[in-house]
Amino acid sequence: MVAQDFQVDLNKALVFQVGHLGESYQEWVHQPIVCTEGPRFFENEFWEFLTRTVWWAVPTIWLPVVCYFISKSVRMGHTFPEIVVMVLFGILVWTLLEYMLHRFLFHIETKTYWWNTIHYLLHGCHHKHPMDGLRLVFPPTATAILCFPFYNLVKLMSSPSVAPALFGGGLLGYVMYDVTHYYLHHGQPSSKVPKDLKKYHLNHHFRIQDKGFGITSSLWDRVFGTLPQTKAAKKTR
Repeated sequence: MVAQDFQVDLNKALVFQVGHLGESYQEWVHQPIVCTEGPRFFENEFWEFLTRTVWWAVPTIWLPVVCYFISKSVRMGHTFPEIVVMVLFGILVWTLLEYMLHRFLFHIETKTYWWNTIHYLLHGCHHKHPMDGLRLVFPPTATAILCFPFYNLVKLMSSPSVAPALFGGGLLGYVMYDVTHYYLHHGQPSSKVPKDLKKYHLNHHFRIQDKGFGITSSLWDRVFGTLPQTKAAKKTR
């Protein structure tokens, strides 16, 4: 049952509260609280620990795995140019997956108790507390679980010698995504390209939340027509 006029208590563990918001959840979760100190998710200390990840854990854990998979294709006889092409293709595929997941899964509209709860854990928490530095990257345990079906899918769609480098490229794309995502929230870029990327992503959080689904680039937003207009472009209309 959804409680009528339910109010979330930000001083208590949030995960099992937000579902009670019902149809009001979407409005609530897209009103960000800008604070570097994140909320508590669970009363249980073990589950709470699993939700928090320092950004540097991602490259530390996954870059050696990337090197291992790419080296498998090297040992199977592929030349350096072939490896480069496979890795770059894997990164490109990741950017499309990044866009699709963000647009069609992370921004799905929910209104029932359990769907609200699941959405909050997946992505809603990030929109509610966008500056929470310990919940900006994907927990390694969850990544490890997802790697198995994705690698098996890559093996089905390519040859045994190509699959490792393709998967390694995709995993490298994921590492680039998570590190970039953290930087866009907490870094202070001084050059044009990262400055524009930071502006583009924060625009998604604080101005137009139903557009701008890319993280590492705006490529697929341009392809699929979800690139948000700038304020300057709107004024000239």
